[in-house]
Amino acid sequence: VQLQASGGGMVQAGGSLRLSCAASGRSFSAYALGWFRQAPGKEREFVAGINYSGSDIAYADSVKGRFTMSRDNAKNTATLLMNSLKPEDTAVYYCAAVVGYSYYTSERRYDYWGQGTQVTVSS
Repeated sequence: VQLQASGGGMVQAGGSLRLSCAASGRSFSAYALGWFRQAPGKEREFVAGINYSGSDIAYADSVKGRFTMSRDNAKNTATLLMNSLKPEDTAVYYCAAVVGYSYYTSERRYDYWGQGTQVTVSS
């Protein structure tokens, strides 16, 4: 599967952005998905994960209550809605996919990665 992330941009603190991850190839529902982010000088970190059907979703504590992840298997897309953005959310955001039912919080478990989209939140 090939992944393409989009929707990043610059926004003021408190604002919102919607990231999309579009997948090409067959059997999108055979993959669990994750969103990760990497800020300058920091390691890439888990943001959110969703299982193959969308029935199980998890978030990092730092984004819980502000970010919402979803997927549409009919359209081969996943979305990360980010509300109440903070300057510390500034990072390059990546979508990732792994064959199987469940997501993982470790980036090492993912087999496929999108190219990343920059999110910049100003104070």
